Amino acid sequence: MNNFEFKNPTKIIFGKDTIEKLENEIPKDAKVLLLYGGGSIKKNGIYDQVKTALAKVDVVEFGGIPANPEYSKLMEALKVIKDENITYLLAVGGGSVIDGTKFLSAAALYEGDTPWDILTQNIRTTKGMPFGTVLTLPATGSEMNSGSVITRAETKEKLAMGGPGLFPQFSILDPQVITSIPQRQLANGITDAFTHVLEQYMTYPIGALLQDRFAESILQTLIEIAPKVLEDPTDYKAASNFMWSCTMALNGLIQQGVPGDWAVHAIGHELTALFGIDHARTLAVIAPSHYKYNFEDKKEKLAQYAERVWNITEGTTNDKAYAAIDRTEAFFHELGIDTKLSDYTKDYEGTAEEISKRFVERKWMGLGEHKTLSPDRVEKIVKMAY
Repeated sequence: MNNFEFKNPTKIIFGKDTIEKLENEIPKDAKVLLLYGGGSIKKNGIYDQVKTALAKVDVVEFGGIPANPEYSKLMEALKVIKDENITYLLAVGGGSVIDGTKFLSAAALYEGDTPWDILTQNIRTTKGMPFGTVLTLPATGSEMNSGSVITRAETKEKLAMGGPGLFPQFSILDPQVITSIPQRQLANGITDAFTHVLEQYMTYPIGALLQDRFAESILQTLIEIAPKVLEDPTDYKAASNFMWSCTMALNGLIQQGVPGDWAVHAIGHELTALFGIDHARTLAVIAPSHYKYNFEDKKEKLAQYAERVWNITEGTTNDKAYAAIDRTEAFFHELGIDTKLSDYTKDYEGTAEEISKRFVERKWMGLGEHKTLSPDRVEKIVKMAY
């Protein structure tokens, strides 16, 4: 097991009817910017619950943050923060709203001229404007980590940022919110969380037995509750396990002391930036091809995953490892998630070359757990996913 340091300061408030506890978490003298997405929170009652809880607090609202938080829209919000002398941010939404809020947390205190530099120059945020979250869509784990991904439409880029100053002060997780989420988004959430675990697990054995079993237990739980959540989002037991699994998949715990991959995400982000494909679906497109291309490096963990998660015990290490890739792809299909780029766009020709070119321009010359996945290899993986 590798050396590690771990600190996660986010306070989690989990369970039924916990949104009312908001009033205890935000300083009474704060001037709050309430951030949300397309307005669904006004239809499902979450907005009213939040406003009731914040009745004694000075609140300014900013809505319309899109599914991939857009830089130009966030710059509008940043102007509001400056003009209104905002001191505290509250994200009410899923991963996109929370990611956008993290960017604003960093940008609000950034002393440079161009906040986009935070992303292009990998500037880590050690202190941001304080913020909390009310989670409305389990998927990304952004409610309990310090990472964020922002999109810029004009350049067709989707880049990551982070730093220890971007943990939420608190996050309220009420599983009842999933009852109003469309089935497509529920399937995306399950796929996103599942792939988050694989990025931290599907590398090579390093003797971190507990981390492996933490990861496997999250995967097993997602597999078990997936059909229940999709069939009946009002099933509170399934909903609560779904929500907590998504948080645990990317709150930093299972990545301690182990190598991480994240090449699937790096490539997937480009498919979203180029074609607007849902983030989770880009992961399902890339992951099977990525594991096949890097089979020799990953086969030991793939075989372990086959045995422990899918109960595939027959055959050689290679047999079990290949079966695990097939079973993973089948699981995505069971969720209604297509796994080929051509399922999403007819304009896929040239995509592999474009992504390879972008990685060269950014000097991303070695992705993956071994830092050996060069742009030309990325190109081959994307072509395999056509």
